[in-house]
Amino acid sequence: MQLALLGGGRMGEALLAGLLDAGWDADSLALAEIEPERRRLVEERFRGVRVVPSPAWAVAESDVVVVAVKPSDVGAALEQCLTSLKTDALVLSIAAGVTLATLEDAVPDRPVVRAMPNTAALVRKGAAAIAGGRHATEAHLDEAERILGSVGVVVRVPETLMDAVTGLSGSGPAYVFLVVEAMVEAGVLVGLPRDTAATLVHQTLVGAAALIVDGVEGPEALRAAVTSPGGTTAAGLARLEAHGVRAAFLEAVEAATRRSRELGRPDA
Repeated sequence: MQLALLGGGRMGEALLAGLLDAGWDADSLALAEIEPERRRLVEERFRGVRVVPSPAWAVAESDVVVVAVKPSDVGAALEQCLTSLKTDALVLSIAAGVTLATLEDAVPDRPVVRAMPNTAALVRKGAAAIAGGRHATEAHLDEAERILGSVGVVVRVPETLMDAVTGLSGSGPAYVFLVVEAMVEAGVLVGLPRDTAATLVHQTLVGAAALIVDGVEGPEALRAAVTSPGGTTAAGLARLEAHGVRAAFLEAVEAATRRSRELGRPDA
C-alpha cells in the first residue's frame, strides 16, 4: 500500500515517524511539503521516504492520502491533487474543523475520513477520533484507525460529535499543561525549589495517568482511596471544590466545543 502525507509540520512528521515504527516501508511513503527548509529537515530525518514540493507529485499512485496541512490550505492542496488522485484513494484528513462535506466537495466520489488527533501524537500517546463520509466503508475506517493507531489510540464517533472531541481531547493537553504549571507554582509557594517541584509534579502526573490507564479502578475510586477522612488530601480537595475547579473544566470543554463549531462554519 502506498501512502502520501500532505504537510510536513509537527503532526505530519509525528505520523510519518509512527508509521515507520509500525512497520511501513519507507519506499511506500511520500510526503509533500512546500517549505524548502522544512522539506530538507524531513528528508534528513526520514531517509528513503520520497519528499516532494508538490501535493500532486506525492499522491500519484497512492492508495491513502493523509491531509495534514493547515485547515485554510486544505482546499488548495486537494485541488492540486485531484487530477493525480486515484479514483478509489482514501482521503484521511487531520485538519481541524474541516468538515466531511467540505472534503467530499474537494474530492468528489472518493472515500473520505475526518479525524481529530491531539498533540500527544508527537510522543505516540495521542488520542484521536474518526468519522467516515458517505463513500467510506468499514474497511476504510479500519485503515484510518490503523494509520492513526501508530501514534496513539483511536475511537469512532459520528461527525456530529467531532466538535465535542475537539473541545475535550483536542484541546485537552493544554488544560493538563495549565494544571501542571499551577501545581509547580504551588510547590514553589510552599517552599520547594522550582526544579524539585517540577520533577515531583511531572512524575505525579505520569503516575496518576498510569494508575488510570493500566489499573482496574476508575478515577473516582482512585481519588477516594487516597483521601483519608480529615487528612491532607481531603483538605486540598476541599479548596479545589470551593474554587469551582470541576465546574471550570466543564465550562472549558463546553467553550472549546462551541468555538470548534464556529470555526467549522463556511463563513468563519
